Amino acid sequence: MRIILVHPAGSNWMPGKKDISATANRMAPLGLLSIAAYLAREGHEVFVQDCLGPRAVPGAGANAARILEMAPDLVGVSATTSGFLDGYDLAVRIRAASPRTRIVFGGVHVSALGAALLEQFPDIDFLCMGEGELTLAELAAGQPPEKITGLIWRDGGGVVVNPPREAIPDMDSLPFPAYEKLAGFPRGYNLPLFSYIDTPGATMTTSRGCPYQCSYCDRSVFKRGYRWNSAGYVYDHMQYLRDRFGVRHITVYDDLFTARRDRIARLCDLLTQKPLGVRFNCAVRVGHADDDLLRMLRDAGALQLSVGIETGDHDLMRTHKPGVDVEDARDTVRRIQAAGLRVKGLFMMGLPGETAASIRRTSDFVLSLGLDDMNMSKFTPFPGAPVWPTIHQEGAFDPDWRQMNCLNFVFVPNGIDSKETLDQLYNTHVKRFYSDPAWRKRFRGRIWEHRRSIAYALKHLPAFLSAKKSFEPAEKRT
Repeated sequence: MRIILVHPAGSNWMPGKKDISATANRMAPLGLLSIAAYLAREGHEVFVQDCLGPRAVPGAGANAARILEMAPDLVGVSATTSGFLDGYDLAVRIRAASPRTRIVFGGVHVSALGAALLEQFPDIDFLCMGEGELTLAELAAGQPPEKITGLIWRDGGGVVVNPPREAIPDMDSLPFPAYEKLAGFPRGYNLPLFSYIDTPGATMTTSRGCPYQCSYCDRSVFKRGYRWNSAGYVYDHMQYLRDRFGVRHITVYDDLFTARRDRIARLCDLLTQKPLGVRFNCAVRVGHADDDLLRMLRDAGALQLSVGIETGDHDLMRTHKPGVDVEDARDTVRRIQAAGLRVKGLFMMGLPGETAASIRRTSDFVLSLGLDDMNMSKFTPFPGAPVWPTIHQEGAFDPDWRQMNCLNFVFVPNGIDSKETLDQLYNTHVKRFYSDPAWRKRFRGRIWEHRRSIAYALKHLPAFLSAKKSFEPAEKRT
């Protein structure tokens, strides 16, 4: 069967402003690539249309035309909340031009909302709930829809919800993602600026699921279990990226990369005994990063560790990230840097219960940590997150799917008087971090290490200057 898997462009920036998200950080659609590799191994002819890729054509019409040129039997669309409507726009165009082509949607938004989407969006034939590899393989092999677990489908005028599919137990049974199906990979897929020393870069995942339940996190696809690739598989995956594509820096996008200490110890041992000449970044959770493990990561080639902290307010931390304490987070940052590693703090503004005072406490906390880098996302309530059922009681919520991308405030907590105030607080405190003399001194000390990022930034200077204006306090913009 001829199958095209689609990553829709979506809305990834702020309304009325030039979208530079792909310029700043273009990430390979790893979930689609894993499905593509699995389907190809099953003998299907598989293509990937990345509408955010470096060689993508602009607009739904042009992307739909490219898809139709390949005469697909099956089109699979993986969409986030902000990307779903763009994906559906493609589906409408494909259906009008090729009624015989079957269209299946999957991804976190689909897994969270389920059957209601088939009722609202008539040009979708199937919904794939949860992991997609086995479900799509059975669909492509011609299995009757009623026998495919994890599938939601149309039966005459009704919608049928099949039993959920069990999680793939052996993660090592999956092939490496089909990176080769991305036009322009790896040079056209860039890691965040100043997060690497050498290029080209690539991304990978080595586990699925998370046993924790933060209030803002949607676990609709991989649920709360935790499964992982073995250390040997991860090492081979890294070696494959180096040998096949020349990759020199890898960012591991696991929520809980270090949760299985024995696995990471073995991986670090492999990377130390048989170095690949590849640096890597990963995330650690507070409580899963002891000093010996940090030293092992450093010796194995780790450069930067991200830590999900979210807030510097004790009450908000207790509510939204149970099991993590503000002072424990401070200790984790200190120990990461003491081990000779960079640390990036991940924060979130606008959580339910947030006030101007709690935002100030977080801003003060951020500066006190002496971080090497920081990311402040805008809290976005997603349908599968624990906070979703009560979100309308917590503040004003505008469920505009296109803007639900963590880059726009669609929710204003009761403790903030308006979205304009929240935007102003965000701009002020993000700028405060990057204006801090201590941070600037650390940055200047790494100018040589940052040379490739600086060259990239200069190449795209107009776009980055435009983005910088988005973080100027509102009263200074006219």
